[in-house]
Amino acid sequence: MTTTRRNFLKTGAAATALPFIHAFPAAAAGRDTLVAVTAQTINSLDLHRTGTNRASYAVAINCYDRLVTFGTKDAPGGGLSYDYSEIRPELAESWEISEDGMTLTFTLKEATFQDGSPVTAEDVKWSFDRAVSVGGFPTVQMKAGGLERPDQFEALDARTFVVRLDRPSKLSLPDLAVPVPFIINATLAKAHATPDDPWAMEYLHKTTIGSGAYRVTRWDPGQQVVYERNDTWVGGPVPSYARVIMREVPSSATQRALVERGDVQIAFDIPDKDAAELADKLTVHSTPVENCIHALCLNTGFEPFRDPNVRKAIASIVPYEAIFNAAAYGRGAPLWGGPAEITDTAWPRRSPYDTDLATAQAFMAASGYPEGFETTLSIATDLASWMEPAALLIQEAVARIGITVDVDKIPGANWRTAALVEKRLPMHLENFGGWLNTPDYYFFWAYQKDHLFNSSNYYDEEVETLTDETLHMAMDDPDYAPKIRRMFEIAFEDLPRIPLYQPALNVAVNGASGYEFWFHRQLDIRSLGPTGA
Repeated sequence: MTTTRRNFLKTGAAATALPFIHAFPAAAAGRDTLVAVTAQTINSLDLHRTGTNRASYAVAINCYDRLVTFGTKDAPGGGLSYDYSEIRPELAESWEISEDGMTLTFTLKEATFQDGSPVTAEDVKWSFDRAVSVGGFPTVQMKAGGLERPDQFEALDARTFVVRLDRPSKLSLPDLAVPVPFIINATLAKAHATPDDPWAMEYLHKTTIGSGAYRVTRWDPGQQVVYERNDTWVGGPVPSYARVIMREVPSSATQRALVERGDVQIAFDIPDKDAAELADKLTVHSTPVENCIHALCLNTGFEPFRDPNVRKAIASIVPYEAIFNAAAYGRGAPLWGGPAEITDTAWPRRSPYDTDLATAQAFMAASGYPEGFETTLSIATDLASWMEPAALLIQEAVARIGITVDVDKIPGANWRTAALVEKRLPMHLENFGGWLNTPDYYFFWAYQKDHLFNSSNYYDEEVETLTDETLHMAMDDPDYAPKIRRMFEIAFEDLPRIPLYQPALNVAVNGASGYEFWFHRQLDIRSLGPTGA
């Protein structure tokens, strides 16, 4: 296979349905079954469906293959992490990149779907056609890698799939390793399609039809997902666990008690407080989330927040250090109090704002709302461990400059639609993390008009242009760094998103091994096995 320095990548060759059980001891489950708990709520088995939430990405990761995946490296602070710099085969056996970087040709492994039918290049094409055509998040994610239209994809024969780009891009190959371009059994999907539902959205909403390491055998919304192993998987080593039960447990105290007693082997995405207190008792992985920012977002579609002085006033009164201590327990990295001058392209980076009452008062006095106003600050209930203490501290702080805030709690299953799809929350907390680890990719999602994670409804013509120019540009291009620095300057001047801190993902483990951190912040169950296995 062929690559160049401009790609910045090393390429390597490389169930029985169960009832919901309120107390399912891990020891009783045996070494063939893993039990994990999380507060996150899965709302669909189909990542391509409009409104599918981030927790549901886990289904695409574990039940479907992608052509390629990322490598593995040691994580900061111990354990394992995905390696963005290395691309490895998953469903693809090998690939070639043309000298001009415009054509990617993949040779598929001999693989079968979970119903026993062979995986072909026609399945890959149909799956890619679906991803670029359904609209919303999947289509925009594909566009980030230069994958925009069905006519860019061709099945040359049963095992040869070709992607033709409009221009070379540093993001094209890594974009094939994110959860979105998963490979679907096209014959089975089309058998359940209708004229009103040509992509079989309703069928895949409740059914997995992939070639991945697992399939979902039971989904009780709000309670659990049960996975059963696919013993014929060729995308990697066959997993150790024959069955995985992922239970939804909203109470962090209950999650903590279950993993501490050994009733479950993994408590996933636990609060920072619990991670800090469990670290002396269990194995706790706390991995900084690359390209991720916990932010206070001000929706420019609402009048008070269209005023730049209001946004700057709020950025100057936010109690950053108190939030970092109360919400993050000091885990992660601060993102406030940075230098005013921007001299590099590091991202995430500290904003130049800090807590200063006099500065905040001056900005409010210069705004169109010198006497203040009333508004709502929205948070998600399934992210309350950090959002609630942050919201209460912000509520108290902004009151000092005349802003009265009512804290609104939105159920986790409805959060994505309210905050990201409908973009109807005036003031809210958000935690977007970019899958592809470049600042231009973060801006593509969080600062470009109408893109999913631009929950602030922000638009700036220069940012649009700079993002478009840098997204596919090689990072060693001499024009790249100046353009990125200019994007940073505008973002900190306009402040549709006020950075709070860079979070860590916390996972407590008791009786399992092989946990690997991934940028998508979901549990990859494929690498896990019993301790000592």
